Amino acid sequence: MHKLYSMQRSGNCYKVRLALAQLGIPYENVEIDILKGETHTPDFLAKNPSGQIPLLEVAPDRHLAESNAILWFLAERSPLLSDDHLQRAAVLQWLFFEQHAIVPNIGAAYFWLCLVKGGRELQQHALDDWMEEGQRSLNVLDKHASRHRYFAGDTYSIADIALYAYTHLAEQCDFDLSPFPALREWLNRISREPRHIAMDWSPAALSAAE
Repeated sequence: MHKLYSMQRSGNCYKVRLALAQLGIPYENVEIDILKGETHTPDFLAKNPSGQIPLLEVAPDRHLAESNAILWFLAERSPLLSDDHLQRAAVLQWLFFEQHAIVPNIGAAYFWLCLVKGGRELQQHALDDWMEEGQRSLNVLDKHASRHRYFAGDTYSIADIALYAYTHLAEQCDFDLSPFPALREWLNRISREPRHIAMDWSPAALSAAE
């Protein structure tokens, strides 16, 4: 069974938990709090020298880092990743976009405004740039969503999962989604996908319910 080192309120970790849920893959979840420095202990750094989560243990002493690399690994030979070469390239296109346009702006705003106490004051100098670049990225997503139901081909894929993770949190960290009706409809569509889980869902919650 896979072991996932994850933080509940991290968008990058959420995308991996969402993919695991969509694929029905069982796993052990290990909660890691980056705000308490738990990714910089000697034990964790031995697993991932970059000191980041999510981190997936795929076999004893074999670990895979970087959220989108984990998504690709999990999705191989599944409906979440096409065999068609062009569609696979389209998935990569949006995975790269998510990392260079969404995470550094919406992801950063979410981290500092929603997770870090006093983060707004600490990062006041960066907020305007995050808002400007983030709104520009949301506009790109909205234009694509106005013409396509999904982001890489005609079916739901890990491209949608990656983009959804932080985009669905945008309004929590001061971004305005009202100018983007197609994007809002896409967010609603993704949330209605079979086996979808919310960000606050955890395997522990399921065990408690049982």
